[in-house]
Amino acid sequence: MSRKTFLQTLSACCLVLPALSFAQQAEKGPIVIQGAMPIEAEHFAQRLDNPKEEQIGGWRFWRGTVDGYPVIVSETLKGMSNSAAATAIAATQFHPVAIINQGTAGGHDPALKVYDIVLGKYSVNLGAFKTPHKLKGEGSDSTQWKPMDLLASKGSAGEDKNPHTIRKFPADSQLLAVAESVKSTYSKGKVVEGVIGSADIWDSELDRISHFHTSYQTSAEEMETASAAQIAATFNIPFVGIRVLSNNITNDGKYDPQTGLACQDYVYQVVKAYIAKMPSR
Repeated sequence: MSRKTFLQTLSACCLVLPALSFAQQAEKGPIVIQGAMPIEAEHFAQRLDNPKEEQIGGWRFWRGTVDGYPVIVSETLKGMSNSAAATAIAATQFHPVAIINQGTAGGHDPALKVYDIVLGKYSVNLGAFKTPHKLKGEGSDSTQWKPMDLLASKGSAGEDKNPHTIRKFPADSQLLAVAESVKSTYSKGKVVEGVIGSADIWDSELDRISHFHTSYQTSAEEMETASAAQIAATFNIPFVGIRVLSNNITNDGKYDPQTGLACQDYVYQVVKAYIAKMPSR
């Protein structure tokens, strides 16, 4: 081989190797597990191998592994804004291959009991609505409010058409299938697919809850999933929400804080199953 040919070959290898290295790094992107409160995140973080805590702004993250694969637990803090911000941080700082938002929720479906788990086939924003025009003294009725799709156009959200359609954020089909596949590992309740509603509102009006359940098929409500799903979709990151019912006022199901631990245990099984189905790492 001539010296010129050798140098050309070496140069080509140098170009290929970084590309291969980048691809390998991309394939090793972590799985991010989100929980809003310490009781929804720390239990999972304790199950990581070699966990290391990291603080970014007001948000905590734990880096570690499950079955040798990188997993990051994110304490998103409560509410739609916190959850969206934590998801954006995770997306830009860690480049995850998947995000699972999990934790507790209040029931909307009378058929579900405390400790039942909802796999979010869809999540919806229950805080984005347009009210009808009413004069002073005509009162307010939230059941008359129409969904407002904040992603529908670049113009005024209040002027968008199709006010009866609520934006649905679908779960990643593979993540959802894996979550379904480990149902048999859960013995504290049933596991069902459903719609998770999210908003910075704590609903205790049974008529309002019934309206959401009837109109938008919500199974449960909380304050984070839909906003995390929206940001994950923007970054094209596979996402699923998994929520356990900590209470259900539609059937007098009393609040139990231990449900948060049960949900993390279930999601741990989901993560293990998802890792096992990945291509050779």
